[in-house]
Amino acid sequence: MLDKLSNNFTRRFLLSIGTFLLAVSIPAIAQAHVGAGETVGFLHGLQHPIGGLDHILAMLAVGLWAAQLGGHAVWAVPLAFVSVMALGGVLGITAVPVPFVEQGIIASDLILGGLVLLATRLPLAASIGIVGLLAIFHGYAHGAEMPKEASALEYAAGFMVATTALHVSGVAIAMLIKKLFKDQLVRIAGGGIIIGGIYVLIQSLNGA
Repeated sequence: MLDKLSNNFTRRFLLSIGTFLLAVSIPAIAQAHVGAGETVGFLHGLQHPIGGLDHILAMLAVGLWAAQLGGHAVWAVPLAFVSVMALGGVLGITAVPVPFVEQGIIASDLILGGLVLLATRLPLAASIGIVGLLAIFHGYAHGAEMPKEASALEYAAGFMVATTALHVSGVAIAMLIKKLFKDQLVRIAGGGIIIGGIYVLIQSLNGA
């Protein structure tokens, strides 16, 4: 009975997020031909998280780990990441100094991948604290690279929507793997995140 309720809750959560993303995205995309600062900002923000492997790996890993944790963590962990990332974005836009941003982003791939690989189970507060800390670096990078002509609010909305979509993708992938195969395969995906993080690290050391 509890499993059935949990599955129903998860399906409703994913459907709600999908509906939200669609509702937020369509108006801005439909107005893209106008070329207004708001639209330019939203589209640039939407593209930024999916334009770098380092961001994609971390966002997917957050979703994978949230699904492994289960319960309230399925939505609370991704929500914490997106919320704190927005704060990091403000710091980046306003050029407030934050040290080791690039290193923090790469570390997030390795740390989150490791958490998934080991199927690490932590209290919800600790899980939120970890993803929140790592989210600052990603948000700062997004904010620091905002185009000058863009609207800050629309740009932030764009990268928050894209990040949420990647989180939901990670959750959905983990749940699909669990349903069709074995839970252990989700851990293998965590290993893949680590390998991707090592690749990003090597590229950064080579100045690529």
